[in-house]
Amino acid sequence: MNTINRTQLLGMNCKQLEDYMLQIGQPRYRGRQIYKWIYQKDISSFYEMSDIPKELRRQLDETAVVSIPRVLKQRVSKDGTRKFLMELEDRKRIETVVIPQGEGRGSRYSLCISTQVGCPISCAFCATGSSGYHRNLQSHEMVGQFLSSRRELKKRLKKNDDNIISNVVYMGMGEPFLNYDQVIASVYLLIDPQGINLGQRHITISTSGEVKGIKRLAEEDLQITLAISLHAPNDQLRDQLVPLNRKYPLGQLMEAVEYYLDKTNRRVTFEYIMLDDVNISREHAHELIKMVKPLLANINLIPYNEVETLPFKRPSSNKVWQFYHWLVEGGLNVTIREERGGDIEAACGQLYVKER
Repeated sequence: MNTINRTQLLGMNCKQLEDYMLQIGQPRYRGRQIYKWIYQKDISSFYEMSDIPKELRRQLDETAVVSIPRVLKQRVSKDGTRKFLMELEDRKRIETVVIPQGEGRGSRYSLCISTQVGCPISCAFCATGSSGYHRNLQSHEMVGQFLSSRRELKKRLKKNDDNIISNVVYMGMGEPFLNYDQVIASVYLLIDPQGINLGQRHITISTSGEVKGIKRLAEEDLQITLAISLHAPNDQLRDQLVPLNRKYPLGQLMEAVEYYLDKTNRRVTFEYIMLDDVNISREHAHELIKMVKPLLANINLIPYNEVETLPFKRPSSNKVWQFYHWLVEGGLNVTIREERGGDIEAACGQLYVKER
């Protein structure tokens, strides 16, 4: 279907849809009806919008489009995690992951959203960065990942639960704060009580340390969680692992975190990939304690998910727990992330889409 000259309705909020209806000579309330079909019922076909007059359905089919991404392929992990390969309007592809929050059929899911096609940050240990960077996603393509994933889960699990996705993390492909405006626009659509109605506190944005974005988020008056991919406690090592550190070294990053904490009084999460013989020595633990202890923050330890083409190794369970205990003894609030989806390459740092 040629969508080039059609108006994209996905990504519009309720008022924008009402205004669009007025523009094409329809009453304002038609916009509210269509808004519910899109954001509450995951419907992209105008012909399925049964309370809209047939003539209007035909008109919209010719002049507008709702581009919920198509799921081309899905892989299911033994732990219930699902990885969706989605295709966008320009045939670019992204991966999106849904992770069960509990056991059994009644489980709700966390959705891991991608914000870019590929990633420009090129972290040394991450498969996504090695796939290159192609473009930013639009807000409607991010919200589309939510709608497409919810639709797919309801169909596959034969469940009519509108709240089947209970949490969203912007932790998929890409650096969210290099696409700041579109990411925040998608957040406002996710939390709109007239539509998807996701709780603000159920949303996390993860950044590799893009300082400008951290400061901008501090001004948004949102109750979402900020996560920062730290991965090293000193500039020399972080320069190697997270190239963005050369632009925003740890001193600048911590200054931005302090600014965010002062403005929001919301706890920050530091994510720390554990790489065997790279960043988990006793000295690294001491440096991390010194840096993080003065802050209102958690440390989330992530044992590395190995990528075939990269040289890094996952530490043994003993090393993971040793590092954990050093941090706890130093007074930090620490968790170890349970790995999900590693057997289908859906875990942290494993998302990668080969160009056809």
